[in-house]
Amino acid sequence: MGKGGDASIPASRSIALKSNDKAEKYTWAEVKKHITPDDAWIVHANKVYDVSNWHDHPGGAVIFTHAGDDMTDIFAAFHAQGSQAMMKKFYIGDLIPESVEHKDQSQLDFEKGYRDLRAKLVMMGMFKSSKGYYAYKCTFNMCMWLTAVAMVYYSDSFAVHIGSALLLGLFWQQCGWLAHDFLHHQVFKHRKYGDLAGIFWGDLMQGFSMQWWKNKHNGHHAVPNLHNSSVDSQDGDPDIDTMPLLAWSLKQAQSFRELNADGKDSTFVKYAIKFQAFTYFPILLLARISWLRESFKTAFGLGAASENAKLELERRGLQYPTLERSGIALHYAWMFVLSSGFGRFSIAYSIMYFMVATCSSGLFLALVFGLGHNGMAVYDATTRPDFWKLQVTTTRNVIGGYGIPQFFVDWFCGGLQYQVDHHLFPMMPRNNIAKCHKLVESFCKEWGVKYHETDMITGTWEVLKHLQNVSDEFLVEMVKDFPAM
Repeated sequence: MGKGGDASIPASRSIALKSNDKAEKYTWAEVKKHITPDDAWIVHANKVYDVSNWHDHPGGAVIFTHAGDDMTDIFAAFHAQGSQAMMKKFYIGDLIPESVEHKDQSQLDFEKGYRDLRAKLVMMGMFKSSKGYYAYKCTFNMCMWLTAVAMVYYSDSFAVHIGSALLLGLFWQQCGWLAHDFLHHQVFKHRKYGDLAGIFWGDLMQGFSMQWWKNKHNGHHAVPNLHNSSVDSQDGDPDIDTMPLLAWSLKQAQSFRELNADGKDSTFVKYAIKFQAFTYFPILLLARISWLRESFKTAFGLGAASENAKLELERRGLQYPTLERSGIALHYAWMFVLSSGFGRFSIAYSIMYFMVATCSSGLFLALVFGLGHNGMAVYDATTRPDFWKLQVTTTRNVIGGYGIPQFFVDWFCGGLQYQVDHHLFPMMPRNNIAKCHKLVESFCKEWGVKYHETDMITGTWEVLKHLQNVSDEFLVEMVKDFPAM
């Protein structure tokens, strides 16, 4: 077992550090054995690093999503240039390139091609944000919030109050996109500034924990639409961990038997999967309540939504505990005042206002990121393709259509209409992503890689159809196992 995060350096590493000429050599098969947080080896540029138990990793527990795998490209996607210097102390030897059987010369050329494209984008200044653009977006968002507040404060009309609640739901959705950009460090080079902006737009304005979101979202970016390779590994996508309510693959649907072994009602799970194409939208309406709950638990030390998040909180704790807890407390304070109509509304009316705002926001948010990945390819972590193909084949771009103009799609989706491009270059600011898209499109055509692009209506239909297909496959398997069903 490795001890990468421990203070002491293993003997194997001290030998490797003496001289690169005499460094230990490891096969790909050996690297693949070390896939858990307490025994984690990762590869970067054909160098092997032992990051076992490295719970002080600045980015959190996302480091363990690539235990036993090559992190070269996801590392470049998440980090500023020069960050690899921090990895030197974890170096234990070199990978034997010839031992990686699934990489022929054409694959190596392809990987070099997309790494060259990234270098070209850096040289073009595509990772430099427009501060004026983000000042405008922040100002526009605050104007939405002030309008929603004024509609309650100055009016006694039921229709106006419903309009205010819907506008507040839309405001929360747009806050989500802003927090997303800041916490991907698209706006500021200094990461602390991005974190603080994320606390403002996340904790204070939405009631969402910044650290809860970063752990969940960074894990999703690292391993989109992947199922864990084992019970103890951290290489699965938390965004598709939606059982027992939704199953995105037959393998996931069949896991209901494991749920039943844990004492949960398999009958409920069977029917949830059977009708999931119909319950999808009702679930989205309630999604924000779940996110609020998980955020509160994270911020106040009451639990975690995933094993990866639990590991991060237990070993590392909150990065900004006082600011996160204060932000969430203040969020509920201003939301209580607004939902109560500044003391004028009855309890029932206040709950109605809160639920309209919350459910509409959950729908607005989930519609966009649901379109981004739901219904696209799902892989086992052990059979994942290379970085570029993984990000492209698990992701869907969104365009205008069916009477929905492109400018509305661009605003409503907050940059995530270019989800493919964003997943390839998550630190690229929103103001440059459309320009990047043209280069990505050209690269994919050159190398024969297909990416999926569709309008919002067709994309939503694809998601529902995929859910129904999984249901149908699941029911066929159930009939085979239980003919009387």
